[in-house]
Amino acid sequence: MNAHSACSGFHRRAFLADLGMGFTGLALGAMLAQDGMTRAAATPRGRPKAKSVIWLFMNGGISHMESFDPKPMLDKYAGKTIAETPYKSVQDPDKLKLARVVVVNDANGQQRNRILPTQIGFKKRGAAGVEVSDWFPNIGECSGDIAFVRSMYTTDDNHGAQTQFHSGRHMLDGEFPTLGAWVHYGAGTLNKNLPQFISMGRREYWNAKDGHYLGPEHDAVPLRIDPANPLDYGRPERARSVVEQERGFDLVGRLNRIKAIEYPDDAALTARIKAYELAYRMQTSVPEVLKFDTETAETKKLYGIDDPATRDFGMQMLAARRFVERGVRFIQVQHGAGGAGSWDAHGGLKRNHENNARQVDKPVAGLLKDLKRRGLLDETIVLFASEFGRTPGTQGSDGRDHHVYGFSVWMAGGGIKGGLVHGTTDELGFHATEHRHYVTDIHATILALMGLDSRKLEIPGRKRLEIDHGHPILAIMA
Repeated sequence: MNAHSACSGFHRRAFLADLGMGFTGLALGAMLAQDGMTRAAATPRGRPKAKSVIWLFMNGGISHMESFDPKPMLDKYAGKTIAETPYKSVQDPDKLKLARVVVVNDANGQQRNRILPTQIGFKKRGAAGVEVSDWFPNIGECSGDIAFVRSMYTTDDNHGAQTQFHSGRHMLDGEFPTLGAWVHYGAGTLNKNLPQFISMGRREYWNAKDGHYLGPEHDAVPLRIDPANPLDYGRPERARSVVEQERGFDLVGRLNRIKAIEYPDDAALTARIKAYELAYRMQTSVPEVLKFDTETAETKKLYGIDDPATRDFGMQMLAARRFVERGVRFIQVQHGAGGAGSWDAHGGLKRNHENNARQVDKPVAGLLKDLKRRGLLDETIVLFASEFGRTPGTQGSDGRDHHVYGFSVWMAGGGIKGGLVHGTTDELGFHATEHRHYVTDIHATILALMGLDSRKLEIPGRKRLEIDHGHPILAIMA
């Protein structure tokens, strides 16, 4: 059988990988990646503009109206119900098709959900003069490098929307690969000593996996910012010499390969072999990345590592830059773990968002500035997102509920046009009205900039829906 057999376009090494025989585990994976190949045999959409992605996800749902989408009409009509404003049509039944809306009435039949004024001011910031809230002044300074998308929508009105933003599917549809898994599946490795898909920050159980039907080998590798113990099972339980480690590794590797031949369709075994071989090399490479001794005091201050409020997230951002420098493809950072997520401000929104924004604003801006000055921003996509926005009306006296009809995200670097605002919501921030984008349009934009075609990544028996592929947001692409 030659490389151009009846399986047109299917590489011989990919055939052996799928059989699970002969060359198994990471050794084969590295060969494929060095060839720019994957088992998906993906055909690029075009010349890639980006090599890596830093995916920053704020768990719980940021209020777009107190971050990146100013709405002065909320202040004008504060205290009124939506029905008492000129914009009552936003709640017409034909406009509320994406998810359920709960309208609570008092004893007189009047809505208790009254418009909450904006809890923070806005200013025009940065080279582009984009209006950004006073809770994000440092990110606002970087507006010349950012494309703000103010017209996102989704369909899950609970925190399963975290899964939906990552995978494009409602969690009730089943389990589907996340964008990071697709990039891991479709793109070649840039550093064989480091994982190509990393996750930092705690992930809740409903959003804890990535590969799903692509296989567990495409799950993100969870890391802690601790050079002494950065990942589970990443170091020997007892001190061993290099020779002892090499002998043990060789023995286990041979036993694993014997089992792989016996059980060629065992995805878990294949993933375990790959993880074991990669973990052996990561024992020295990962801790080195997480040692910040070589970083200057100025750089650490740029990320806010000198401030207790920003230290933890700042260290994650600095680690993200160092991983990108060394060729890691996809770095997924979750902020605000615990329950639904710390941005979930059903009450006390002002206190909640002020505290959370302080933790992330300076570190994220530091990441953008540091990537730019090192020449890495041009080849690195940075996404800042949350699962949905928050309602124009109050929940309780000073909070906002979940809101799926319109919210904001932003992107920078890696082929993204900076200094622009794309899409709008209506005057109350209720509906995305102009250039509406479902969450997979973000996926499609990232894949296109990385030179990947999602349709070429499909695998037999797993036909994806049209909406799963999304459409690249051409208006923000350079």
